[in-house]
Amino acid sequence: MPAIELIVGLGNPGPDYEPTRHNAGFWFVDALARRCGQDFRSEARFQSEVARCLVDGNEIRLQKPMAFMNRSGQPVSALARFFRIELEQILVVHDDLDLPPGTIRLKKGGGHGGHNGLRDLISHLGSREFYRLRVGIGHPGHRDQVVDYVLKKPSKEDRRQIEDALDDALDAIDDIVNGQFERAMHVLHSRQA
Repeated sequence: MPAIELIVGLGNPGPDYEPTRHNAGFWFVDALARRCGQDFRSEARFQSEVARCLVDGNEIRLQKPMAFMNRSGQPVSALARFFRIELEQILVVHDDLDLPPGTIRLKKGGGHGGHNGLRDLISHLGSREFYRLRVGIGHPGHRDQVVDYVLKKPSKEDRRQIEDALDDALDAIDDIVNGQFERAMHVLHSRQA
């Protein structure tokens, strides 16, 4: 049985938001679905787009909540309950202001760090003890600029660095899904932005 059974990408639905920094989680699960040769399909009962992906012989569900970022918790908790997926079998992929573009970090638990998607997930799941893949997007420099910053497209250079980091995470996905977290962390965390 795989250690991770559900990979959730956080983002906002709709074409206007697709290229924005806040959608880095969507970028990751989209890339993973492409790598698996799978397409997302709409699942109204989970208010999400869902795909199934074979990772190192393990069938994994991929989820993109179609509620807005700050309402991600309900769709994720509904899907996890329906398929009886335990909290520690969930990996949430999200943008992170505290990491520079090109940096990616794997961790378990922790607070929400002001991230509204994580805040809502913690509230609906009743715990913060799920795995996170933190995708660095950089910080605008002042907290008053954060909302505009995350809802704008990154520069070409930042986008390239973010995509390189996502590729590194995709290369480590077998280890992550199989619970080889130390090995995956070693690989991901030893790569500098």
